[in-house]
Amino acid sequence: MGNTQLRKYEEYAYVLDYKSRAKSTTVRGRTGVIVIALGEERLTLLEILGIENSAFEIGERIYIGKEGRTKVQSVLGKMDYGKTSEPTKNEIPKIVELIVKTNEKKFVDYINNAQPLTPRTHALELIPGIGKTYMNIIIKEREKNPFESFYDIEKRTGLKEPIKHLSQRIIEEVLGETRMNIFVKR
Repeated sequence: MGNTQLRKYEEYAYVLDYKSRAKSTTVRGRTGVIVIALGEERLTLLEILGIENSAFEIGERIYIGKEGRTKVQSVLGKMDYGKTSEPTKNEIPKIVELIVKTNEKKFVDYINNAQPLTPRTHALELIPGIGKTYMNIIIKEREKNPFESFYDIEKRTGLKEPIKHLSQRIIEEVLGETRMNIFVKR
């Protein structure tokens, strides 16, 4: 038997923009309530077809899983950042910060478990604002005791606003049109 990997789908997404009457950019001929959203788990930029007459709000967390959708007809596909509107692009930083804050444990665990990528580069160094000095402080501190919160990271390492640093890394990934693989468990 072949080794088949289960595809992981988003369960929730945050609304970046929506239009009550629009054409899909990912599925030809599809029109209706078009929602652009950022997936909560894999941080994927998505185009979603909303149920007719559904109201959406920017920043709203919506259920997009397989069963029991109330406002979503279907997930049309992954969006290309380059095809998104300026209002959508402007919402990404706020929504990414909201996702990082809301999923604090996941991102603190990432800091606690990040490993070297190559002999010269550590995964922590990919986060803006973390160079060799902060990386070494973080590694020493987490060896003593794993971090418990963003506040704990800030207090023990002196790294100001870890949420902003992590969010910036995610935004760089979105702009680079790649998924946030550094934060996704395989």
